[in-house]
Amino acid sequence: MVEGNSSCPTPEIRFYNTSLGFESAVPQWEALLTVFTLGLIIILTVVGNILVILSVFTHKPLRIVQNFFIVSLAVADLTVAVLVMPLNVAYSILGRWPFGIHVCKMWLTSDVMCCTASILNLCAIALDRFWAITDPINYAQKRTLKRVLLMIAGVWIVSLIISSPPLIGWNDWPGPTEFHKEQKCKLTERQGYVVYSSLGSFFIPLFIMTIVYVEIFIATKRRLRERAQASKLNAFVNRTHIQNSKAGQDRESVSSETNHNETTSDIPVNGKLKDKKNKKSKKKKKAEKEIEKEVYLKPVLVHEDSFTDNADTSGSHRKNSIPSTSDTNAIPMLPSPKTNSKTTSASINKKSGTVYQFIEEKQRISLSKERRAARTLGIIMGVFVVCWLPFFLMYVIIPFCDTCCPSIYVINFITWLGYINSALNPIIYTIFNLDFRRAFKKLLGLKA
Repeated sequence: MVEGNSSCPTPEIRFYNTSLGFESAVPQWEALLTVFTLGLIIILTVVGNILVILSVFTHKPLRIVQNFFIVSLAVADLTVAVLVMPLNVAYSILGRWPFGIHVCKMWLTSDVMCCTASILNLCAIALDRFWAITDPINYAQKRTLKRVLLMIAGVWIVSLIISSPPLIGWNDWPGPTEFHKEQKCKLTERQGYVVYSSLGSFFIPLFIMTIVYVEIFIATKRRLRERAQASKLNAFVNRTHIQNSKAGQDRESVSSETNHNETTSDIPVNGKLKDKKNKKSKKKKKAEKEIEKEVYLKPVLVHEDSFTDNADTSGSHRKNSIPSTSDTNAIPMLPSPKTNSKTTSASINKKSGTVYQFIEEKQRISLSKERRAARTLGIIMGVFVVCWLPFFLMYVIIPFCDTCCPSIYVINFITWLGYINSALNPIIYTIFNLDFRRAFKKLLGLKA
């Protein structure tokens, strides 16, 4: 909890009697409105993050290693909702801290550690996606369960290192006697610790996330262009192939009529007619082979790697991805040219059109998903900055500015704006994923 600068005049707090049997620092209607609003935020945060955790462990398509980052984020946000938010509500309404100095120290340490863990988990998710998109083949081999768990452990250890120094003396907290008299519980304003904790908790992760998401956005834009070009190329090859197939079919028809006329009118002389038939048979087989070769030309496909509906890039869960050129089962098999030539040509023409329509549809879906992914990046960064930047600016400025004395309402609003990020994270990181939506509906007993 951030409070005004210690050099600011202490505002006189007026206490109000309530029908609930305690004195509050705000009128009863305001206390009830505060409890209802902030209580609703707490409930949404708890329910949302519990659903995320249960979804990963109960829904089979979500049991992939990269989703453990999402679980770690949900645990951090859940601890914010359970350990930090309720005591903040009580402190805001009562206007004093009646729970003792030791609970105060535990609460402030939990506040810094859990909020830092939430932010650092966002940073870890950004780095994981960056490596998966920029180096998908190598990172798919490196992204093991052990590596992911080590990264998550690193996030929580760093969070503990950032939050624990006030417990060992780097603070300006009052002694027990003074604390009992003032009953104020606030974060330390030691300038060195403020700079240290704000850099580790927010500004360095913000810098890393900005660089990473800019790189991801550029890579996404580049792939959009590549896929658009691939889609145009497939359309061109499709049209060319259909034209060639029709031309081949017309040549076959003319050749069949010529053979029929020669058979009825020519008289074999010294085996010359037999040789002529053999030559024409060879030409026919050669033309069929050309058509077959043309049909089996493989289009240019780009590997799907979107984190909207399918966040998997390791190859462990690719049911929504575009089949690669090696996935022969994904392409309808074409008939052998050994059958009747006219029937074969018509069948090849029809089925090859189906193949290319299938590929163009997949390319169109992929382009749509990549556009959604690019839009999601803006939402992620926008929400993160809007929620946390005001708090950390206030946190850094107040200890260095003797004349900066924000009101308690401004301080509470900015503080809760940061807490709201813990309620929004499960929405942002799951609403764009089809598997999470299905898991949520299943857990809530709704129809999929």
